[in-house]
Amino acid sequence: MSNDLYLTDLEGEVKEEPNRNGFGRGLLEAGKKYKNVVAACADLTDSTKMNLFRDEFPERFIEIGVAEQNLVTVGAGMAAMGKIPFVSSYAAFSPGRNWEQIRTTICLNDRPVKIVGSHAGVSVGPDGATHQMLEDIALMRVMPNMVVIAPCDSVEAQKATMAMAADPRPNYLRLAREAVPIITTDKTPFEIGKAYVFAQGSDITLIATGTMTYQALMAVDLLFKDGIEAEVIHVPTIKPLDAETILKSVRKTKAVVTIEEAQKVGGLGGAVAELLSENFPVKIKRIGMEDRFGESGTANELIKHFGLDAKHIHLAAHSVLSSGSAS
Repeated sequence: MSNDLYLTDLEGEVKEEPNRNGFGRGLLEAGKKYKNVVAACADLTDSTKMNLFRDEFPERFIEIGVAEQNLVTVGAGMAAMGKIPFVSSYAAFSPGRNWEQIRTTICLNDRPVKIVGSHAGVSVGPDGATHQMLEDIALMRVMPNMVVIAPCDSVEAQKATMAMAADPRPNYLRLAREAVPIITTDKTPFEIGKAYVFAQGSDITLIATGTMTYQALMAVDLLFKDGIEAEVIHVPTIKPLDAETILKSVRKTKAVVTIEEAQKVGGLGGAVAELLSENFPVKIKRIGMEDRFGESGTANELIKHFGLDAKHIHLAAHSVLSSGSAS
């Protein structure tokens, strides 16, 4: 059911790695390729994996300290002087704490600052609700000029970081904390603004972003056993959304489930619902956080508890196909 160009053998043992590790490698690679790439962090250099860049280019790295609002305004200033600044913190703090500064100093002036929000989603785990940033996709998607990217694994995160360094717009990169399955390869294409068909199907379209793409692929096997062929579209770029790829699939299947590790209101599900309502209205169910905050637990426990795993995607697909109800 999978395309070998995009996926490793998910039936066997799958290698896992935090996608923030891929960002760290990508930033180091971008620093070597582009001399005007600089980096700044808000006292979380090791956690966000900026330490590789800091150790290689100490003269191009700034430790801001616990001052996230200052972090992005310094980034805006460096961008105004011709630099390509990457600024990182936990997503709960950036964009959670400094959204207004991002809006006014970066987006309003259309500065190419690259904002990296790590430790997003409920899979942050034991740190609990305060650190489980679930609203960032919606917050950043609504921002004029902002590009929003959520890679599925560390390999794609590295490619996304390189692509961001060459992109002239403000960018937001959403990263998870825990190790996640590596489902892409060095040959897997990545381009900002493009979505990719990771599994071919004709009965229903599963549209996922970030770490949830793996769960969608696991749901494909469950649905196949029921005689349902699901198509999986991986959406690493939530804004700008790849309308062409999504509409092509949905015109074929005429049924949709969206999956994201974030609030379902205003996030990927909202973006897809907006697209379809204006172009090709169909039955749709959105899987995400149901208007509530997270809680403490292990990453796997929380993914299952909040209905974000393959089993719940499987049930949602059946719901859409059988009742035609939308939510």
